[in-house]
Amino acid sequence: MSSVYFMNNPKVVIAIAAFLMAIAVAAGAFGAHALRNVLSPERMETWEIAVLYHSFHALGLILIALAGNYFQVDVGIPTSLILGGILVFSGSLYALCLTNTGWLGAITPIGGLAFITGWIWLGVQLILAEPGSGS
Repeated sequence: MSSVYFMNNPKVVIAIAAFLMAIAVAAGAFGAHALRNVLSPERMETWEIAVLYHSFHALGLILIALAGNYFQVDVGIPTSLILGGILVFSGSLYALCLTNTGWLGAITPIGGLAFITGWIWLGVQLILAEPGSGS
């Protein structure tokens, strides 16, 4: 079973998204309670951005799974890109804040590019879907 096929299964994607949302809530709480007095205001803002993008894109994974199922389109690639974006974008920012390793900020845009590419890929898939699919 290829990873793209795996990421095309709505039940699996929604389950992964649910776990990612739980992690996002935990990361937000950890930042608010454990890091508020440890990180500089700039780093605290970076942490909050990581949590925000993590949360929005985990919710986005649910929407992608539902749209793919409803319109009967292959969403394995956009799902994989969004998941990769969460890991690279938010993951690099979390690591940057926790380790103060500046070069991690240099890889963050790769995650942003994965987000953008995933959403564009989904849009193209939906535009190219057979007329009447999902209705």
